[in-house]
Amino acid sequence: MHVRAGILLACLAVTLSPPVHAEPAPPSRDIAKARQDVRERAQELGRASAALAEAQARLEELAAEAERRVEAYNGELVMLRRAEESHERALARLTSAEEEVERAREPVAVMAAQAYGGMWLPAVIPGSDAGHDDGYLHRAGTLRQLGRERAQVLSRMRDAQQVAAILRAQAAEAYDAQQAAATAAADAKAAAEKALARQKRETKTLTAERDALRRRVDAARDRADRLARRQVAGRFRVPLSRGSSNGDRAANWALTQLGKPYLWAAAGPRSYDCSGLTMRAWERAGVRLDHWTGTQWTSGPNVPLNRLRRGDLLFFGHNKHDPRTIHHVGIYVGRGLMVHAPQTGDVVRVASMWRRDLVGATRPRP
Repeated sequence: MHVRAGILLACLAVTLSPPVHAEPAPPSRDIAKARQDVRERAQELGRASAALAEAQARLEELAAEAERRVEAYNGELVMLRRAEESHERALARLTSAEEEVERAREPVAVMAAQAYGGMWLPAVIPGSDAGHDDGYLHRAGTLRQLGRERAQVLSRMRDAQQVAAILRAQAAEAYDAQQAAATAAADAKAAAEKALARQKRETKTLTAERDALRRRVDAARDRADRLARRQVAGRFRVPLSRGSSNGDRAANWALTQLGKPYLWAAAGPRSYDCSGLTMRAWERAGVRLDHWTGTQWTSGPNVPLNRLRRGDLLFFGHNKHDPRTIHHVGIYVGRGLMVHAPQTGDVVRVASMWRRDLVGATRPRP
């Protein structure tokens, strides 16, 4: 702030310094007034800059909260798909078990019909001879054999019924889990929509305030300061790399999506949210990721920030040990820069990776 005030004072001093053949110097009171104007402009610049920083911080908080809700919804969708797959597998196992019960029931039905018709009586056993002991022993042995077979048939049916009962209970549990996951996903969607509506509503007001403050700040800055800012902005132009690693392929593809709008829960091809962009970028490199920062964080080894490679995923949140607090992800493209889908109302762009909420980086692996 003092530096900018100094610049303004220096510029004013140059303006006020008379050339060799100039008219007589203005009265001292005019010089004092001009210097006072510079000090007032410097003070206004300080107040406007502080207000601008406050408005920008509020916008960042709103964006972080909205993105956290969006990523929570993305995570619940992942869990819902897994619950649906688990329920489908449970139903398939139950169907197979019920078919086995039906197969086991058929001989029991035949056996019951035979017993009802008297076919289990000793007199109908072929080859029996009621007048001899050998005939009696033959009948007794045959009855024991039939009894064992009958017991095996009944045991097989009971076993099949018990297995079916267990699998029926598991299928019911899987269904309950699926319903719970669907409810959680619906709740997360509603929370995301509410957060996004709030962000949109407050961002409109804060953006107007921020833009007005920026105009005040810019009005208080001289041309040299604006040129310096453009020079800094020029460092954000990143050419495509000719590298051929998976990370290079992911980073290069992500850079082809610049300018496409942010849309929550979107994964291309016309719009993206943050994890949708990173998922598609690494998909081009042959690596499958979930559409969720939670599992993208664990998709590979964590990488020290001083050893980043192009394509590494950069994560932003509050606690790197709890994926639920990670609300944003970008793709490292080199020179301290990342490409990312920032927030509602913005587009895929290149920006500095150095933010206050940077928690770490991951290098996805196949």
